[in-house]
Amino acid sequence: MTSRHYRVDGIVQGVGFRPFVYRTAVELGLDGWVANVNGHVEGEVAGPPGAVDEFAARLRHDAPPLALVRGIRLTQRTARTTHAPGFRVRHSPPAGSGTGPREIPPDAAICAGCLRDLRDPADRRHRYPFVNCTDCGPRATIIEDLPYDRVRTTMRRFPMCRACAAEYDDPGDRRFHAEPVACPDCGPSLAWDGLRGEEALSAAVKTLADGGVVALKGLGGYQVVCDARDPRAVAGLRRRKRRPAKPFAVMVRDVRQASRLARIGATARAALTSPERPVVLLARRRWHGTPPLADEVHPGLARVGLFLPTTGLHHLLLDDLDRPLVVTSGNLGDEPIAIDDDTARRELTGVADGFLTHDRPIRARYDDSVVQFAGRTRITVRRARGLAPAPLPLAVREPVAGLGAQLKHTFTLAADGRAHLGPHTGDLSGVETFEAFLTSYDRLRRLTGIRPRVLAHDLHPGYLSTQWATRQPLPRIAVQHHHAHVAACAAEHGLRGPFTGVAYDGLGLGDDGTLWGGEVLVATLSGYRRVGRFATAPLPGGDAAVRHPSRTALGQLFGSETLGAPHPYPWLTRDLTGRLDPAEVRAVRAMVARNVNCPRASSAGRLFDTVACLLGLADRVSYEGEAAALLEAAAGEEHAVPLAHRVVRADGLWVYDTTPTLTDLLERRRAGEPVPLLAAAFHLTVATATAELVARAVADGAPRTVCLGGGCFVNRRLLTEVKRRLHAQGLRVLVGEQVPVGDGGISYGQAAVAAARLAGER
Repeated sequence: MTSRHYRVDGIVQGVGFRPFVYRTAVELGLDGWVANVNGHVEGEVAGPPGAVDEFAARLRHDAPPLALVRGIRLTQRTARTTHAPGFRVRHSPPAGSGTGPREIPPDAAICAGCLRDLRDPADRRHRYPFVNCTDCGPRATIIEDLPYDRVRTTMRRFPMCRACAAEYDDPGDRRFHAEPVACPDCGPSLAWDGLRGEEALSAAVKTLADGGVVALKGLGGYQVVCDARDPRAVAGLRRRKRRPAKPFAVMVRDVRQASRLARIGATARAALTSPERPVVLLARRRWHGTPPLADEVHPGLARVGLFLPTTGLHHLLLDDLDRPLVVTSGNLGDEPIAIDDDTARRELTGVADGFLTHDRPIRARYDDSVVQFAGRTRITVRRARGLAPAPLPLAVREPVAGLGAQLKHTFTLAADGRAHLGPHTGDLSGVETFEAFLTSYDRLRRLTGIRPRVLAHDLHPGYLSTQWATRQPLPRIAVQHHHAHVAACAAEHGLRGPFTGVAYDGLGLGDDGTLWGGEVLVATLSGYRRVGRFATAPLPGGDAAVRHPSRTALGQLFGSETLGAPHPYPWLTRDLTGRLDPAEVRAVRAMVARNVNCPRASSAGRLFDTVACLLGLADRVSYEGEAAALLEAAAGEEHAVPLAHRVVRADGLWVYDTTPTLTDLLERRRAGEPVPLLAAAFHLTVATATAELVARAVADGAPRTVCLGGGCFVNRRLLTEVKRRLHAQGLRVLVGEQVPVGDGGISYGQAAVAAARLAGER
């Protein structure tokens, strides 16, 4: 006989791991116990040596589908150690016992078994919206403390009935120790303006069928829902939500319905059906006759965000309505999504025609995750529900925090080789969003047990995250924005040595005090040097130019950097200036000439805005990245001849001179070349110029591994063309897959840089 103590680290709470351990031990005839302890699982096991060895092997290799085993520690117990016959699941010790960071299981979409229960008239959970088991259901959004037991979740207010308790205590049942287990007799229930249960659901279904808008209490916050086929309903939702053009996500009943709306490859299908259930951005199918989706769902774009139902409630709505639904965040503008009932009614009363809510509180705000694919390469646009806060690997020892950027804000807590990305917050400039950040930060810090000793923040002094960092009594490390972008990519892929970084985005403060955004860096995780960039141009009005591509375009035409190439002739700009307000043109010309409120920027994102404006696609935008998205949609899959471009040496850097590109674009447009061909030509040109910038840097000694980062690489056409050209040079090309490629990944990159500097890496 042998006896061992075991400890299993990873995502092993809230995923059915204790029931799995129990069944494994019983099957092998072993004695002992298992318990949730702090953020891990541990216990003791005794029996024949061969059976104990088999037990340890199964813990690693046969874990439940939602579990992620990071490590197993086995300690030999003395020969005097004895156990009572049998194997038991022990009660968890008090919170805070144990050592090391604790991992929080993300929410998981309804599993196939629970979906069968939901639709089976003979099952006692038939049409029960909150059906779940150890393989699915709410996790991160209901946890109040660890270890993960019902008494430390928002389910503690719902005592189990006798039938649910019997399942909970039955080792042979898939709801054995499923903490959110419930049924119509003892669990949460739906409500709608005084109605309960099925009557509440029927009222919501009727409202949607009649073209109304419903505020729905989902897993990670309120959602706003309407019929995705009804143009009037979608247009009304846009007007009420103050979201004139940003695309809406669409929830469909199953993959078969999704396939009627979009082209779905194997990798996208796997993502759609995964337990995470992200929104997947897909190429829309061309349709004839009555469109299956209203044009207002994604105006002007060729891609549509689709996702499958995440809860039993979503399935019931789609089953009863049998139509795709717009399902978007329950908020106004860039404010955080509402998670409590009072806030939702206060903020969404003018948006929704009714509220389908329930009495299970939400403790953590998690919006829907968003991903897309470029070939087989996964691009995470937003890491949220289903993905966060599951940790990612990071070479970090001393606890650090990355506080993120201003837009698409996230934060990261990291220690002991793991980084926990907090929930997507949004635009940090609003008071409500900033308060949501502070609440989420304090909560995740408490649950993980990570107490940062160093705060990493952006260089920009105007970011609220930077300002907050300066008020904290902790050491700080300032991390340049674009270094954080490429460091995030490098750290995700485990790079420790030097690499070449290509960072393309809207704007970020450079270490020279100017605005950057089209950068080539030679970097390690701890430092970098700038070796290439885009030519600079003024941004008339500063930050206001971001919402006015017309100003950006005028700034390019009136004041782009002089690098030897002649600027466009006046007659080439006449088409643009002729369609704009003459007063605006005169004002911008004067601002540029006098250098009044015209900061210069080497921004790839603003160059995309300029070209979108020159091609008549966008003079004004209502959301960040809209002009670039319209330009990508216009390019489609067209084959085109690249525009003129030039890479020159200036001030010790390789510089992409954009003047020849814009001149050629205007000349070809004036000659009648179609907008789609010119949009495609521009994408090819930027990719070609990027490959040339990198080639010049490599010839000068830059590393042959290239990390791509920044929001511009959400553009699939650009990413694909850049990768193709760099691969043709024999270079290794990496892009973030689990970490958001845009500003949502900045905090992870900041944490990686801080960890490397603290470790003394060079």
